[in-house]
Amino acid sequence: MLIALLISSFVFFGGDAAAKVYVDVNSPNFRLFSIAICDFNTADAGIVSKSGNLGVALADEIKMYLKLTGLFNPLNKKSFLDDKFINPVIFANWMMIGADYLVKGTVEQSEQEISNECRLYDVVKGEVLFNKKYTAGRDDLKALAKNIATDILFTLTGEEGDFDTQIAFVAKKGDKGDIYTVGYDGSDLKTVTGHRSIIIAPRWSPNGQFLAFTSFKNDVPAIYIRDLSSGAERKVASFQGINLCGYWSPDGQKLLMTLSKDGNEELYVLEVQNMRLKRLTSNYSIDVSPSWSPDGKKIAFVSNRGGSPQIYTMDADGGNVKRITFEGSYNTTPAWSPRGGRIAFEGLVNHRFQVFTIGEEGDNLSQLTFDAADNESPSWSPSGRQIAYSSRTGSKSKICVMNANGTNVRILREGGGFAMMPMWSPRLK
Repeated sequence: MLIALLISSFVFFGGDAAAKVYVDVNSPNFRLFSIAICDFNTADAGIVSKSGNLGVALADEIKMYLKLTGLFNPLNKKSFLDDKFINPVIFANWMMIGADYLVKGTVEQSEQEISNECRLYDVVKGEVLFNKKYTAGRDDLKALAKNIATDILFTLTGEEGDFDTQIAFVAKKGDKGDIYTVGYDGSDLKTVTGHRSIIIAPRWSPNGQFLAFTSFKNDVPAIYIRDLSSGAERKVASFQGINLCGYWSPDGQKLLMTLSKDGNEELYVLEVQNMRLKRLTSNYSIDVSPSWSPDGKKIAFVSNRGGSPQIYTMDADGGNVKRITFEGSYNTTPAWSPRGGRIAFEGLVNHRFQVFTIGEEGDNLSQLTFDAADNESPSWSPSGRQIAYSSRTGSKSKICVMNANGTNVRILREGGGFAMMPMWSPRLK
């Protein structure tokens, strides 16, 4: 799809109404972007009949992607007073229905490609924020919509979205499991492994080329790295005892592990290229679940050295160990935000696991989930704006996504058996 998506972008800015609005979405006073997305006009009626209503489909796809971010309130098309033509834009009509921003444009389809012109307006200021032209492969409407949604989001926030990402997770029926991936919008489900065994802890490499994980496919736990392009796998840790996969370093050169080869669960780091292994912890307690900080200087992990499983941080060389969680008797699976500053984890509350975040210094603890399910294995999106997690009730488990403040919860994937241990990919372009 990415090869077929040949995006050419020609930008025309009206005066200095440059595409740099950059609203602070972290402000406590932030409210959702109220945006009207019109059906795209199609000049050639014949093209409409060949492709279905292409203009409607493109508008709906853009609307869907923006809504999934939890930052936008796309207005109902039935409220539109004026949506037939690109020009002139009567801004008063859009202000009347509460629109802050407006999207209009045209789209055409030939035998080879889709051509699109899209304009984003600031309704309140009466300005064009951008006017861009795109071309995409004939069957790449979804990819085109992602690109337009990305430009809208970047114009208003100064940040890329998570549209071109995937979430890896483990799907299990009985004792048999494998790793799957699914797109940001819940579509494009793919099978990654064919182990049909106990399989846990999928971990993306920073470039999105590899997945590391632990599998029992030969009846004992071993850590594998799979090349997602070729499908080739190599075993990188199969010591006697426990071999549990941790996170990749931000530079993609190292992989954290929990090994019990020396008699106790300790943390190690493997240099993937030369297979050089270094031990990081040496303690009578159990140390597990290591996760790198985004700058590669620190590692969060779980240890029961204080009497119960709690979250600790340490320097990347194993020094300067510091406990950061003190509330609750069982806290585990830390995941460091790619934005830095906060760590997500699961903690036991009233016999249920719930998702929390905490400052990397142990400050500003915040509980994000509160329902009657076990909410586990939090994983941040590349933007740091959303968190994927598994939600388990009885014999069923599903993958959910929420904003980093606990709002905008949606089900990403559910179905027979267990769907668990989600791991968000980097941006895949």
